[in-house]
Amino acid sequence: MIQFLWLVPLGFLVGAFGTLIGAGGGFILVPILLLLYPDKSPDTITGISLAVVFFNALSGSFAYSRMKRIDYKSGIMFAIATIPGSIFGSVTTSYVPRQLFNGIFGVILVIVSIFLIVRTKKETIEKNVVIKKGYVTRTVIDIEGVKHTFSYNPLVGIIASVFVGLISSFLGIGGGIIHVPVLINMLNYPVHIATATSHFVLAVMSLSGTAVHIADGVLQSSVIQTAALSIGVLFGAQLGARLSEKIHGVTIIRSLAAALAIVGIRIFFMAL
Repeated sequence: MIQFLWLVPLGFLVGAFGTLIGAGGGFILVPILLLLYPDKSPDTITGISLAVVFFNALSGSFAYSRMKRIDYKSGIMFAIATIPGSIFGSVTTSYVPRQLFNGIFGVILVIVSIFLIVRTKKETIEKNVVIKKGYVTRTVIDIEGVKHTFSYNPLVGIIASVFVGLISSFLGIGGGIIHVPVLINMLNYPVHIATATSHFVLAVMSLSGTAVHIADGVLQSSVIQTAALSIGVLFGAQLGARLSEKIHGVTIIRSLAAALAIVGIRIFFMAL
């Protein structure tokens, strides 16, 4: 019972920050679980995280839906593309030693952090809508009446989503830390539309990955931890979505980059 009580507020914090930056919170939760449960296998850690990410993404998606920030047409396409990779990634985790898993996890977080820091300054410049042959143009009008128009290559989005599904389920991080930068920098999404749409995609992707772990019986020994964290993220996600209305897009990206760098370095040294 004591463990249950302190895991709920932990889930709340993970859900709030994860939803704020559209990353689902898995990149925060996995390193915490690695520190709290050094004896658990990588597939158990990723199984708990993916289940929690699902509830986080589901709750956050409802909040972002009310704000009318989700690009559903593109989001459904990207979500479907993540499913094969997420299933394969979930299955693969069980074959990776814990120390190697830690090293891979830390390196990927640091790489993504550096990428975000390099590209952050470009977010301060208003992007022009570039329409090329084969591109899709989308317009999203949020609840405040703000019109967001952007154009992207759907093939790039689908290929990137397959990769996101694979690597995120393998690591148990939900994929938002990779998908949000892809949506912003490769597919020209406005920051707030990217975080909202990414959350919608995360809900579908994490559900498919979690289903694999349930079928394998990985979560049977971690029901209490998963339930407590999930309850916390359900409420934390609502707070994160509300805070996203008040925080500038560049601040969100910088917060994400800083968090990734700190966590990535910490996990990498755990593998040495």
